[in-house]
Amino acid sequence: MENYSHLVSRQREFFRTGKTKEIEFRISALKRLRSAVKEYENKIIDALKADLNKSEFEAYSTEIGFVLEEIGFTLKHLKSWVRPEKVKTPITHLGSKSYIFPEPYGVALIIAPWNYPFQLVIAPLIGAIAAGNCAVLKPSEFTPKTSEVLDDLIKELYPKEYITVVQGSIETNQALLKEK
Repeated sequence: MENYSHLVSRQREFFRTGKTKEIEFRISALKRLRSAVKEYENKIIDALKADLNKSEFEAYSTEIGFVLEEIGFTLKHLKSWVRPEKVKTPITHLGSKSYIFPEPYGVALIIAPWNYPFQLVIAPLIGAIAAGNCAVLKPSEFTPKTSEVLDDLIKELYPKEYITVVQGSIETNQALLKEK
């Protein structure tokens, strides 16, 4: 069983640079993802056909279209989501103001099931990017063509220390889940 601590450590180091917390960095990453999904549309459709025999209509409506809508919605609301939220101050702190500041966790692990192998990797990734996290993506081993296209798309877009795809079986899932 492979050990992924080096990969996770590199992502934590990248996160600590503060780059992922910058709102413009997040917006840029999401816009690049949207462009890549559009560019890879035919490859994604072909992969979903090969893996799950999904029709072009089903592949677009349940996977690609869903993801593009999610990116659009996130881009529209992201700036308001990252603003500090004023909240009620406890009586014990009379005379002061209280806020909640949204903060990312650092590194997110996204393990996708086989039934919607593209959408159920990318939709959580959109949230991870929007929140300012790095991410390790583990697509389903039961959809090898879709996993391959996903791997190519992510490698083309982002450095490994920011977002990466790890392929493998249940042992890979178990090894990844052992990482903090």
